[in-house]
Amino acid sequence: MSAQQNFQSQPSDIVICSAPKTGTTWLKSLTFAIVTRTTFDGSTNPLLANLSHDCVPFLEVDLAQSSTNRDPKNPLLATHVPYSSLPRSIIDSSCKIVYICRNPKDSFVSFYHFIARHLASKDMKPLALEEAFELYCQGVSNYGPYWDHVLGFWKASLDRPDKILFLKYEEMIEDTVLYVKKLADFIGYPFSSEEIKKGSVDKIVSMCSFENLSNLEVNKSGKHREGTPGVIENKIYFRKGKVGDWENYLTPEMAARLDSITLQKLNGLGLTL
Repeated sequence: MSAQQNFQSQPSDIVICSAPKTGTTWLKSLTFAIVTRTTFDGSTNPLLANLSHDCVPFLEVDLAQSSTNRDPKNPLLATHVPYSSLPRSIIDSSCKIVYICRNPKDSFVSFYHFIARHLASKDMKPLALEEAFELYCQGVSNYGPYWDHVLGFWKASLDRPDKILFLKYEEMIEDTVLYVKKLADFIGYPFSSEEIKKGSVDKIVSMCSFENLSNLEVNKSGKHREGTPGVIENKIYFRKGKVGDWENYLTPEMAARLDSITLQKLNGLGLTL
């Protein structure tokens, strides 16, 4: 991968890491809002006029050839690559890594619908859900088996808790305010007591909520990477944002199979999904 050789991390960098469809869009939005809260107010934040993926550069695409074309005022970047494939400059530097994971059943369903909707926008037919499920269980993915992806960052976070913040989508949904504060503290942009009193945290949570972002005009009618072969309609990034939606798509047998794989992969490692 070009980025492995060419990307040079800075100590101030904040790297948002995730497997696809585990809460990336939301985490990018929250982190961007935290970092830029003193630069923009609630009516001028770029998130209101741009998809969060356009606000946070993607390592594999935007920075693959060079790290010099970045906005020097923006310390954020994102990637889907496994921990073992990160550029050495990221692993060896003092930059921060924030990782988010999600229940495999919801992650699979979300990813399946993302691909299906994207293909439909190009008049192409997706795999049947059952076929896609089989591939997922076998670990066939651009970024490797989901469980291996999660475990790579989990183990690294145990070894280097000062460098890697490991988050779970479900826990963030349950208490978003708590985790926004925790995220801000970790990346070096803590909220002051005065900001908390004035409702700064609540405003960020509200601005970055699924309900708000999915209803912005840019996310209903805009396009990501417009003018390139990889163009994607922004609305495809927003489906439901719910926990437990897998129950509407997976049979009990499919759910049990994923649960069994998850239990086997994570057994004895101190992590549950």
